[in-house]
Amino acid sequence: MSLRVAQPADAAAIHAIYLPIVRDTSISFELAPPSIVEMRDRISRTLETLPWLVSEDSQGQINGYAYAGKHRERLAYQWAVDVTAYVREDSRKSGIGKHLYGTLFEELVRLGYCQAFGGIALPNDASVALHESVGFTHIGTYRNVGFKLGAWHDVGWWQKELQAPAEPSPILNFTGRSRT
Repeated sequence: MSLRVAQPADAAAIHAIYLPIVRDTSISFELAPPSIVEMRDRISRTLETLPWLVSEDSQGQINGYAYAGKHRERLAYQWAVDVTAYVREDSRKSGIGKHLYGTLFEELVRLGYCQAFGGIALPNDASVALHESVGFTHIGTYRNVGFKLGAWHDVGWWQKELQAPAEPSPILNFTGRSRT
C-alpha cells in the first residue's frame, strides 16, 4: 500500500468508494451522492488549505482516502480540525484506515493543528473501532440528530489531541506536495 496526496483527477475513484456509503447507509448524512464533478471540486477546495490523502493498492487503484476539514468557523477554533476516512469495501480491516490517519495526523501536526475531531453516525462499530485504535476518545453524543433511511440517528463525537496545546503559532497552509 502506498499513500499520496489526492489530486482532482482521483475524483471518480473516490466517488466510487463514497457512493454506496451515501446511497445505502446512514454512515454519511448526505442524502444524495455528490457527483464526480462535485467530488473533484471538494478535493480542490480542501487542498487549498488542508490535506487530503489517498491510499493505493498494489495495482495502483485507490482503496481509501482521508482528509481534514475546518472544525468550526470562529477564529478561536483555527487549531482544530474534523477528520474523515473511508476505505473501499473490499479493502476494509487491512490497516488502510490506520495508515491514512497516521500520515494525516503527522501532516496536521506539521501544519500546527492541536486537536482533531471525528463525528460518527451511530451505530458504526467499525468506525468507532478505527478511531479508538488511533487514539480518539469519545467525548459525547448528539441524540437523534440526523434522519436518514427512515430513521433518526445519533452522532457520537471523538477527540484526539494531535499535539499539546501551547502558545499557538500561525496555521500553515497545506502545500499539496506528494507523499509516499
